[in-house]
Amino acid sequence: MRMRPAAAGNLQIAGASTLRFGLVLNLVIIGRLKFEDYEVENIRPLITSSPPFSRLAAMLGEQRLARLIGATEIIIGSLIAAKSFAPRASALGSLAAAGMFTTTLSFLVTTPEAWQERHGEPKLSLAGQFLVKDIVLLGASLFTAAESLRDARRP
Repeated sequence: MRMRPAAAGNLQIAGASTLRFGLVLNLVIIGRLKFEDYEVENIRPLITSSPPFSRLAAMLGEQRLARLIGATEIIIGSLIAAKSFAPRASALGSLAAAGMFTTTLSFLVTTPEAWQERHGEPKLSLAGQFLVKDIVLLGASLFTAAESLRDARRP
């Protein structure tokens, strides 16, 4: 399939915009959910199985920790969304998101419920399937960080 360079460029711009919007939307919506009691219940196995997060939950309480995580996600998403008028802040938000998704991917190792080992070789459970999508979000965060840093260098 042959595509004109201008069409390929437009497709790349549309893809980058969609990637950024999707990343922001995921962070803000999922961050907002952390203020709901049922979401505190949903993340409990992840938090209690993670050594650093289990200590934070013991210090702050699960509900406060969930709200802190949610507020952080909303702030990070808002920073990423600010690319057009604050590309450096957007890059910072994207790098923070990359760190956050790296952290959530560590839950694949620390959360026993992430795997179904009774089926022969280990297979992802529903919790593991939920977590593995963070690989894509990590890639989106790195992409948007590079894009924002490039824009921040422009005069």
